[in-house]
Amino acid sequence: MKRGVREQGRSYANFLSKPTASYLMVLGSAGALSGLGLLMVLSASSVTSLSESGNAYTIFLKQLLFLAVGILISAITMRMKIAHWESLARVALPFGFVALLLPIFFGSSVNGNRNWIPIGPFTLQPSEFAKLALILYCALQLRKHLERRAKGIASNSIGIVAIGSIGFLILILAGRDLGTALIVAGIVFAMLFISGTNLKALFGISSLTLLAGLALAVTEPARLKRFKAVIDPFAPEVYKLAGWQPAHSLMSLASGGLFGVGIGASKQKWGNLAEAHTDFIFSVIGEELGLLGTLSVITLFGVLIFAIFRIAITTKDIFAKYVVVGIGCWIILQVLVNLMTDVGIVPVIGVTLPFISYGGSSLIANCIALSFVLNVARSEPEFIAVRKARKAASNV
Repeated sequence: MKRGVREQGRSYANFLSKPTASYLMVLGSAGALSGLGLLMVLSASSVTSLSESGNAYTIFLKQLLFLAVGILISAITMRMKIAHWESLARVALPFGFVALLLPIFFGSSVNGNRNWIPIGPFTLQPSEFAKLALILYCALQLRKHLERRAKGIASNSIGIVAIGSIGFLILILAGRDLGTALIVAGIVFAMLFISGTNLKALFGISSLTLLAGLALAVTEPARLKRFKAVIDPFAPEVYKLAGWQPAHSLMSLASGGLFGVGIGASKQKWGNLAEAHTDFIFSVIGEELGLLGTLSVITLFGVLIFAIFRIAITTKDIFAKYVVVGIGCWIILQVLVNLMTDVGIVPVIGVTLPFISYGGSSLIANCIALSFVLNVARSEPEFIAVRKARKAASNV
């Protein structure tokens, strides 16, 4: 028994020592999450899809199309040189501003948030792509900050990213999307932290941001009810209002047990759990696949995040390092907020689960972000050497 465990441990260590390990972990975990996402979107959306379009597969087929588009775009962007990404970073700020302005003038309101643009049978959420644009912008600015410090020129890391970050937050909040605003603020905080920004200044600003977010939440009656629902979603005064989603999310998770009730057998998706295929798809996973299913999802995200930060640590390119860290923090924050919403720790703020929840904008933006990470991994000298050796061996 002990010998088998040791051998298994050695095999894991040997795998992690390979230059291709991080690349394969990102590719494998993201692929598994996307595949599971397709399956769960099919299951969780069938009732809604049937009632809205008369076809139980409409939403699933849209998600399949979004994934195909995301993979196609990723196949192209994964082979772009880092220099081309830097060129995009130089125009990321105006691009992000335009993307966030479009819903304000031409968008439609969904669940109180005006951050969607209708395009025929689809809707586009520009803020998902603006997240990546902000990461590129901050990475370029922080690299400039380090270059100035290296030359002895006075530079402030917070000040150098403040204009763009604050502008993004204002436009996102103008669309009444507090959830995305919190994710964006968290990404900027994490990138500044990694850059070595003074902790006192950083935590001071983050405390003010958090207080401002709480003020926005408690001064809005609908949001205040969501906070009350966190305390007790089954309370009579909130259950049929703000407590409905968190209450039925908990019911869904609790009824799954260890192995779940089976794919497609969820009861809560039959009109009780709103947004079952988007914000609360994790609850459907818990009901249909049980505790083992939810732990598998968390494990896959753990592998993905571990591999992303491993790539960030090993790369020598400062710009690439900052972008990869920003993408890793984006995924961490989005996963945490979604899971904490589904288990009733934080109020419902409408954040999707990356690669699993239904949504074309989120899925395609996530695919593009990971294509950058894979691009960085493929650009490492050790990885290139392995590819050349395999190619030479295949030609023999």
